[in-house]
Amino acid sequence: MNEAGGLIRAGQAEEAPFVKELVKIWRAEDGHGVWESKSDLELLEPYILDSEKRRALPIVGDPDPDTIWRLELFFNAVALSIEKATGVMVSPMLKMHHEGFGRIVLIGGRLIVVNKQLRDVHRFGFDNLSKLASEGDKHVDSGTEMIRKFPEVANY
Repeated sequence: MNEAGGLIRAGQAEEAPFVKELVKIWRAEDGHGVWESKSDLELLEPYILDSEKRRALPIVGDPDPDTIWRLELFFNAVALSIEKATGVMVSPMLKMHHEGFGRIVLIGGRLIVVNKQLRDVHRFGFDNLSKLASEGDKHVDSGTEMIRKFPEVANY
């Protein structure tokens, strides 16, 4: 979502603050320079699961380590974006069953700023880059709002 609360258009998605933060986190994970030649869009490509790619995946399945890692990086970007917006250090905690369901919470101080139930993690992805940016922004806005609503708990 953009500041006006609408969906992010395709041309704007690559420049969205959340997407830029996610790319920074990916690049920080590249300790050996393997991805230096890749564009930002190439790094984010595994997050894009259009209907054809989604249909190729089984309805029920165990998530592979790469998918769980992408999920963690996504929520690390959410946590860092909330931290930048509020000044409150935010830490992610993930509890996942091997069959692909569980929960991720982002904690600031003693406050749970984001609480997301996870299902079908083996199918974690977005139809397009705009949906990726909008979903990230939605979590960032929600977490930021929670911290602003309960600052004494977040800063405890």
